[in-house]
Amino acid sequence: MDYQKLGDVEGIEQLSRDFAALKSSIAKVVVGQDQVIEEILTAIFSNGHVLLVGVPGLAKTLLVNTISKALGLNFSRIQFTPDLMPSDIVGTEILGENRQFQFIQGPVFTNVLLADEINRTPPKTQAALLESMQEKKVTNAGKTYDLPYPFFVLATQNPIEQEGTYPLPEAQLDRFMFNIFVDYPSLSEELELVRRTTDGSSGEAVQVLHQEGILFFQQLIQKVPVPAAVYEYAVKLVARTRNGSGEDLTQKYLSWGAGPRASQYLIQGAKAHAALKGKFSVDIEDVKAVALPVLRHRLILNYHAQADGWTVNRIIEALASKLD
Repeated sequence: MDYQKLGDVEGIEQLSRDFAALKSSIAKVVVGQDQVIEEILTAIFSNGHVLLVGVPGLAKTLLVNTISKALGLNFSRIQFTPDLMPSDIVGTEILGENRQFQFIQGPVFTNVLLADEINRTPPKTQAALLESMQEKKVTNAGKTYDLPYPFFVLATQNPIEQEGTYPLPEAQLDRFMFNIFVDYPSLSEELELVRRTTDGSSGEAVQVLHQEGILFFQQLIQKVPVPAAVYEYAVKLVARTRNGSGEDLTQKYLSWGAGPRASQYLIQGAKAHAALKGKFSVDIEDVKAVALPVLRHRLILNYHAQADGWTVNRIIEALASKLD
């Protein structure tokens, strides 16, 4: 399909159809995780990176690989370990047969990069990846190399095993658009999963989109109109997370709130959420739909919150409800 011939209205309608086809294709391989899949696709069409948090064995690698196939994008995986070096990610120069140095590209030169257990590698190596995420470029020996486009990082963290890890600093966490929690499957989903993986009935994802289509939809989503009231709602919600805002809940339970990038990502994500649902403008419900993944890794709880049993999700939902 020649997407460039589509008008804005036809483009949104086509995106909604392709979104449904993507979910159907991914469901042939991945059982359940519907909300996780929708949030990952929302981030991808928003041109944002994702941090996946979940215990081992929840098929996060399979999920990311399957989404890459359905989108027609190249996929690479890096297993982060304490001895991983920056050159293992971005690449290195070697002396060739002609006695000239040549740059050998690392696994970061791909469309979708799965950074598995990113918190298991030291800060120096984390920084090498995070620089690539921010700049979409790699610098080696004074030369700059552009990464393929589009480029997305989906990083994973294990929430329960913290021994021997190097937690990402808040400033680096802020570069991820979404923080998505991958939970255990339901009983029926786990039954289906076990059946598929033990009787050889697992399906194969089919390609629904390609790079040109993804880039077209990303540009189209940028043009989705946002009413002034929705802009105001998003900014006010983020502002309420900051000390000094006058919000009692924030003063009592948060040590630190979200910065302006959170406001940008709320609107950006809300645009994608609306477009994927076939809507031609953004409303407050679209902002609410992306508020948890955008904000949950940008708020720092104090000990009062932990003592009183308040979670980040609960605080975000409470702050949002006060704006209704």
